[in-house]
Parts: sequence; structure tokens; C-alpha cells
Amino acid sequence: MKILVVDDEKNIRESVARYLELEGIESVCAENGLAAQRHLEEESFEAAIVDLRMPAMGGLELLAWLREQGPRIPVIMISAYGEVRDAVEAMKLGAEDYIVKPFEPEELIVRLRKIVENRLRSDQLELGRRTAEDGALIVGESPAIAKIRKLVERIAPTPATVLITGESGTGKEVIARAIHALSTKADGPFTAVNLGAIPETLLESELFGYEKGAFTGATARKIGMFELATLGTLFLDEIGDLPLHLQVKLLRVLQERKIQRLGGLQAIPVDARIITATNRHLEERVAAGQFREDLFYRLNVVRIEVPSLAERREDIPYLVGHLIDRLGARAGRRVHDVAPEAMEKLVAYDYPGNVRELENIIERAMIFADAGTIGPGDIDLPDRPAVHPPRSATLKSSERHAIVDALARWEGNRTKAAEALGISRRTLFNKIKEYGIDQ
Repeated sequence: MKILVVDDEKNIRESVARYLELEGIESVCAENGLAAQRHLEEESFEAAIVDLRMPAMGGLELLAWLREQGPRIPVIMISAYGEVRDAVEAMKLGAEDYIVKPFEPEELIVRLRKIVENRLRSDQLELGRRTAEDGALIVGESPAIAKIRKLVERIAPTPATVLITGESGTGKEVIARAIHALSTKADGPFTAVNLGAIPETLLESELFGYEKGAFTGATARKIGMFELATLGTLFLDEIGDLPLHLQVKLLRVLQERKIQRLGGLQAIPVDARIITATNRHLEERVAAGQFREDLFYRLNVVRIEVPSLAERREDIPYLVGHLIDRLGARAGRRVHDVAPEAMEKLVAYDYPGNVRELENIIERAMIFADAGTIGPGDIDLPDRPAVHPPRSATLKSSERHAIVDALARWEGNRTKAAEALGISRRTLFNKIKEYGIDQ
């Protein structure tokens, strides 16, 4: 985190800079608004601490400039005067907070972290909203999602068969649609079939179609999903549920690129890209003789593993923004924000149902949200037995992993690692000792 400190009194700005440094926060000092403008035009900052009254350009003038043409960063205004009208004017011009001198360093740090976190949350919500407008179907900025997004961009223009694995509700179809949208068959249809939702007795005719008179009740020709998907993409979800006798026929389609309708004699060319998905461990099913090994290798040319939502909690604010925008447009109810306490509640939950469950929670919360903001009381989380390790153990494991990663990334530099983690050096030292981390 990098903060701009603007005050005409040298001892104050240097004292604030020292406080920030002790907390592992980088800072740059400016003695007036004009100097601050120069820094803001040349460097990036997460926030600014600005004195109200300064020569050359005061804090209110700097705020006005920031609102009209400067970068969008949160500002804490500080003043020795403490007049109500000054605070009101500062808030009108966009200040996030107002502190009267003298102030306790700890209070400043707490408020600073709060406004930075609030702005980050707001930016995440906005970025999530823009994904729908930009056509970016894969929402999130976690390392796992960034890796999937790069992989999708790389494989989409190729004809490679793709297998997408992950728990139910993680968004496997979303990824399949993203591959289709970036492929050479994007102008063709995207046909999705949930194999687990179709009775086994009907599955073959749904996939391959049939000719009139093929069986009792076949009063007219039916075109199957393989034909409907020609020149486009066929997405076969829950491929692990495909019966063995149909696995043989699917393998033949992949090899020959032709199908034959039930009751038909003619071989029909199929020009569709095949993408499959499953929430099962196909390797285990192969070992148990429930899934053909040769078909598995045909499908597993490129594999995309989608993590559960609990494994990528940092994506939750982005997903919330995306869902609010999409659900609001559908329901005609506008929600513009999520209270920090509500977001904390959303991020802390485990989501056994993954993104699909998050969507249900957000849709319900939007019904009860007042004044366009979802509050903690609007979020009704299911009361179910724990299906994950106790939260304290989960959080401790995640926290230890994050600390080890940060120390490795900064080659043991504890100040930089603490800054990257958003904690003080003192806290980092205590955590290293608590978790017995050997550098």
C-alpha cells in the first residue's frame, strides 16, 4: 500500500510518514496541494491524507481537482480547526473521512485501512458489473481464475477437445461458453446438454436423433443434439454419467466425426466442437471399469480444473458485483452497493453450492435491501452442518500459507511481505512465531 501525505507542517507529515512506515505502509510526502498534484500525476497511490489549510493550494482545492480531473483515490482530510462546516464541505467534495488534530496514530491507521478496503470493495463490485458489458464471461481476479482465463484464450481458437472438471455450481458451463465465444465457431450455436438430467432410456435419441418409425411413437424425424450443434459447440455436462454403451458411440463420433440417427442408415457428418464437463473423478471411474479409458483420453486433450468458491474467496466481491448487475436488470430492482459488514459475511461463508448458491443468496438479499444497499441483515445464510474443517482451522491454514508465500515472494524481506499482506511488521513477526514458520 502506498499513501500520499500532504501537509505544510514538516513535523506533522514526517510523523505521519513514520507511523505508516512502522505499519509497513509506504508513503510519499508533499508540502502543499500543488506538490501533491505533481506526485498524483507521476505515481499511483491507494489513498491520500490531506491537510485542510495549506498555502499555494489547500486541501479543499486539491479535493475539487481530484474529483474533476485527478485519479480516483480515497482521501482522509485532517485539520487543526475542527469546524463542522469544513468537514461537511470536505465530504461534499469527496473526502472519505475527516480527523481533527491532534489525533492518535492508531486511529489514523484504522481509518486509513478502512477507506482503502472500502474503495477496493467498491472497485471490485464495479469491475464485476462491467464484465457483463464487456462480454468477459469469466468473473474474478484470483490467480486460479487468471490462469483459467489465459488457458481459455490460448485453446479457444484451436479445435482441441476440452474436459472441464470441478464441483457442481463452480461455473463449468460459463467457461465452456467463454471457449465457444472466442473460438472459430463463435457464429455457430452453443448447445448445452446435461447428461445427468435426461433419463437413460431417452438419452441416445436426444443425442443422435431418430428417423420416423424407428420405434413405437416415432411419428416424425427428430434431429439430435450432435446435428443441432453442427458449425458450433456441443457442451456435454456430467459426462461421467454417460452409460457405457453410449460411451462407445461417443468415442466413434470423436474418431469419425459422423453420427447415425436411430433407425437410419445414412452416416451424417458432424462439425461441432466437443466440450465436456464433470464433477466426478473420471480417473477413479476408469479404474473401476465405469468409464472407458480410450474415451477418457480422447476427452482429456486439454483439461481445465475449476476450484470451488471457498478456494478463491478473493473473487467473491467481483462475482457479487456481476450478479447484482445481472439480477437487477432481470428483476428491475437496482442495488448499487454492499455494506462492508455484509461483504465480510459473504466472503466468510463456505458455499457448498459454490457460485450457484452465491447467486441464490444475492437474489434473495436484493429483495430485502433498502436504499440500494445490501446490509448484513439482508443476507440469509443457510444453517447447515459443517461440511468443511472448522473455520478457525481453515482460516489459520490459509493465513499461514499466505504468509509463507509472501515471504518467499519478497525473499524474506519482512517489511515488504507485511505490506503485501496488508498487516504491520509487528503482526507479521507474531504470526511467524505463532505458526513456527522457518524462513
